Amino acid sequence: MSDLTDLYQELILDHNRLPRNRRRLEQADRHAEGYNPLCGDHVSVFLKVEDNVVTEATFEGSGCAISTASASLMTEAVKGKTLDEAKALFHRFHGLVTGQAAEAEQGPGLGKLEAFSGVCQYPARVKCATLAWHTVNAALEDRTNKVSTE
Repeated sequence: MSDLTDLYQELILDHNRLPRNRRRLEQADRHAEGYNPLCGDHVSVFLKVEDNVVTEATFEGSGCAISTASASLMTEAVKGKTLDEAKALFHRFHGLVTGQAAEAEQGPGLGKLEAFSGVCQYPARVKCATLAWHTVNAALEDRTNKVSTE
């Protein structure tokens, strides 16, 4: 295994063992829930948005290592982004894990999120990696319907 692959695996394992921002955000002004009925993963995303910028992002839920690590890294990635930047990040991440990243969407690297680049080789795991992202996208758009990966 290459050093980069090892690093990525360790990053995902670390964010699964010690998820960042895993808590209810009481002062959230946006919230969405997501569910993957095939495996039972569930996530709630909480956002605080001020002047069109995500100032705080947290999550609660249960799921596999990929799902939990993705939610943890997602909360770190969207903090400090404008709503439009966070939505664009959702689309870039989705393209990465589905193997459908368009050249125009490449732009600067995704940083730590590139740890999920191998997920596209395992179609059954794509929904695990994207559940939190579909859920945060709903919260960004202030949608209240429950998000499902089906």
